Amino acid sequence: MAKNRQITVNDIVITVSEVQEEDYISLTDMLKAKDGDFFISDWLRNRNTLEFIGVWERINNPDFNYGEFAAIKTQSGLNSFKVSVKELIKRTNAIGLQAKAGRYGGTYAHKDIAFEFGAWLSPEFKLYLIKEFQRLKEQEAQFQSVEWQANRELAKINYRLQTDAIQQNLLFGINKDDHWRLYTSEADMLNVIVYGKTAAQWRAENPDNKNSNQRDYASHLQNAILANLEFLNTNLIHQGMELAERMDILKKQAEQMKNVLGNSPTIKRLDKK
Repeated sequence: MAKNRQITVNDIVITVSEVQEEDYISLTDMLKAKDGDFFISDWLRNRNTLEFIGVWERINNPDFNYGEFAAIKTQSGLNSFKVSVKELIKRTNAIGLQAKAGRYGGTYAHKDIAFEFGAWLSPEFKLYLIKEFQRLKEQEAQFQSVEWQANRELAKINYRLQTDAIQQNLLFGINKDDHWRLYTSEADMLNVIVYGKTAAQWRAENPDNKNSNQRDYASHLQNAILANLEFLNTNLIHQGMELAERMDILKKQAEQMKNVLGNSPTIKRLDKK
């Protein structure tokens, strides 16, 4: 588990963690909302609980062991029946529940299952849990939007630096009416390196998006690479480097940045949204 966040529901701090790019909520934290001495295994004894988990696993888990699960479910309702989270996971290959050790240890459940657990605690608690979880996701979406916009604006700033470098170093001896061709060719060199196509090719493929360009639909990783390449290209132009040499350097740098930035937890988090 990674990327732990916290929400507060009825003064109870609850950890939300990420497992395989899905949100899992701490049932151990949530259990504090239940009056009396109760355990997660008490919830698992309920046949309706097992029915719900079974349906969820059938939809989401191709490796779920239905045979073992059926054997467990037939015992539900008996006074002697009891199953732990670890046993359920071990016998059925369940993925909707997770047992974790360490600082943020305890039992976690996929949000779908956690909401059902919240209903077992109390209908009121479930509703507040959903509300706070939605608020968390809205905050994350807003943060993602700000990060994306900042990255996009940086690309615009670096593009201006690049056009200034072109103006100062590459336009001498070129007919003024043809200046735009040079600006376009430099921009499209980077577009092809980063996005795999020129701006004109993208527009031809997306006729309904007349007021946008491919940078508006690019990933955070792509726009981060573009912003860096624009700055690098600006410096190479000022150094008097020829186009072919610059292109070779920029391609190598783009590949290197893709490998490095592509493994960045921040980029992965943003691009998966």
